Amino acid sequence: MPLMPVTDSMFLLVESREHPMHVGGLQLFQKPEGAGPDYLHELRRDLLADSNIRNLFRRRPARPVNPLGHIAWSTDTDLELDYHFRHSALPQPGRVRELLELTSRWHSTLLDRHRPLWEIHLVEGLHDGRFAIYSKIHHAMMDGVSALRHLQGTLSDSPDDRDCPPPWGSRKPQPTVRRNRQLAGSIFEGAGKTLAQLRGMAPAAFKVANEAFRERTLTLPMQAPKTMFNVPIGGARRFAAQSWSLDRVRGVATAAGVSRNDVVLAMCSGALRDYLIEQSALPDAPMIAMVPVSLRRRNDPGEASGNHIGAMLCNLATDQKDPAVRLATIHQSMRNGKRLFSELTPLQTLLLSAINVAPLGISPVPGFVNNTPPAFNLIISNVPGPRKQMYWNGAKLDGIYPASALLDGQALNITLTSNADRLDFGITGCRRSVPHLQRILTHLDTALAELEAATA
Repeated sequence: MPLMPVTDSMFLLVESREHPMHVGGLQLFQKPEGAGPDYLHELRRDLLADSNIRNLFRRRPARPVNPLGHIAWSTDTDLELDYHFRHSALPQPGRVRELLELTSRWHSTLLDRHRPLWEIHLVEGLHDGRFAIYSKIHHAMMDGVSALRHLQGTLSDSPDDRDCPPPWGSRKPQPTVRRNRQLAGSIFEGAGKTLAQLRGMAPAAFKVANEAFRERTLTLPMQAPKTMFNVPIGGARRFAAQSWSLDRVRGVATAAGVSRNDVVLAMCSGALRDYLIEQSALPDAPMIAMVPVSLRRRNDPGEASGNHIGAMLCNLATDQKDPAVRLATIHQSMRNGKRLFSELTPLQTLLLSAINVAPLGISPVPGFVNNTPPAFNLIISNVPGPRKQMYWNGAKLDGIYPASALLDGQALNITLTSNADRLDFGITGCRRSVPHLQRILTHLDTALAELEAATA
């Protein structure tokens, strides 16, 4: 019975009906040429018959109803695939609007802790003939980077490849022997390295304090203004999604001499500013975003699972009307944070990141969100995706739209991923606290056009 790392088990600890702690995604596919009317029925039948199940997808909490049941995993030896993999159809007229509404409902419901913590929905009925897959998996099992890396591992860059594994499968053979001895060895081997890194926390803390208070170059938690997003939330969600050309973002980045992620953050800043002006709710002080930073290497051995991310804070400069000024401020804020992170070890980065997000851990305490300033205003996450056009058993991948988790005091999340020559945005919001969520998509488009004009 493997123990859960604290970084994983905390997502089970803080979960409640109002705060489902799963990450998800909506993928859109074009059917292969020549696909018949029974294509999806046959596809699901064949996938259910596939015994290639990654061990991670058999995990469930050891004692689901026990208060301490989140400290260890157990293995489901009789996995009921038919429960986890479901076939649904959209109501007419089968527009993307109906698909997003259905995704919003699925993303609002809790996963069953008596079973492995994942669901996949195969969706037909889109009026243009495409099909969709909505998947969700508990954050205790995978972070967003892990989930996307797993998805990419099931895809192919060839439309002729018909040997792609199912969404819960793997191209690698799964081990059938226990690995406790190997795990124990790795724990003891890693203990010395961990202690050495912990000894370095004092100088690391001094470095952070110097950056924050003497140099004043670091954005700190609890400096964010109170906004309409920083309120207690309910359990119902809204989800909106759209794609933009990567070339447009790359063009702004090149012209301004900044990174593509800086441009994405500036798009979000401009969209948030316009949305809040529309709601008569723009704060005078600049909004602060938490920007997750993956601590994984692209060449890490083994398949991705668990959570291994840092947390960087960025000044979004929403108090500035000029889009060029906003972009320059965001670029400087992110550069300062990246420079500091580059000088720390991974463990030091994790521990110092915990300072940035620590207030979220006590956000469920009654009155905390209403009576304290937010640690930051929202999370904006940019997850690397496939660099080429990808296919799944001949079906062309049209879009990957991430759907994220929300916590009390954090009613809005913007997550995006690169997908060949596009950037696919997924916006998740509290249904009660963020009215007309889809308007943010319109404002994102406006913000990108303003950045192009400002850097032309």
